[in-house]
Amino acid sequence: MYSEDLLKRLVSELHGKLETAVLLWMHDPAGRDAIVIRQALLPDATHLDAATEVICSRTPSQIQMIKHIYQSKFGVFLEQDIERHTSGDHKKLLLAYVSTSRYEGFEVDRQMTLKDAKDLYKAGEKRWGTDEKTFIRVFSERSRAQLAAIGAAYRDMYGSSLKKAVKRETSGRFEHGLLTILKCSENPAKYFAKVLRKSMKGLGTDDSTLIRIIVTRTEIDMQYIKAEYLRQSKKTLNDEVHSETSGHYRTFLLALLGPNC
Repeated sequence: MYSEDLLKRLVSELHGKLETAVLLWMHDPAGRDAIVIRQALLPDATHLDAATEVICSRTPSQIQMIKHIYQSKFGVFLEQDIERHTSGDHKKLLLAYVSTSRYEGFEVDRQMTLKDAKDLYKAGEKRWGTDEKTFIRVFSERSRAQLAAIGAAYRDMYGSSLKKAVKRETSGRFEHGLLTILKCSENPAKYFAKVLRKSMKGLGTDDSTLIRIIVTRTEIDMQYIKAEYLRQSKKTLNDEVHSETSGHYRTFLLALLGPNC
């Protein structure tokens, strides 16, 4: 109708945090995820945690869509950018996670659960040093339901949580990836509510995290995240966002969040 690109017009009309949020919102869910990952993996980016969070919190079918859009939008395979811009066990985990197909149903193999729990114990707390390969294999190959069952079995068998074992045995971005996978296997909404709380805690606000989670989860599971946020903090997410933001940026985020409940 107007012989111009809407995205380009938005860039010329908006600025700052509002521009960032609106431009990300203009894509479909998989496109938003692809953009977040790409920006986090650029050579001058220092926010690899954002790429780790998005990759390790998505379902296999979501990851397949992200990979398809990533390649068509940026002319490079997601795996190539991961290979180029990450390192060590963190790289191995992300590559395994985006390239391994996983069951998305709720059925659990009890025998496999017990074996995996034993393998993880032998690979971590039982030995001197850590067998990272075993952690990568189990965390990248097992379904969410299976991994949640492994966590429960681990606690029953060894009297300690698998989360604590991951924290003791690993560190840095590798640890962040493993914990994201594990927490999202149990309760994704609880995980995102905690990340949102952290982004608005203390002095200042981590706006990039706030924008990323609100914009990418609004059409996925925001009602569950809002309920978890209220349970954790005794305050509504809307009220917290209102107190931490201002102007049209605040208005836009609150519009995405919907009714205050």
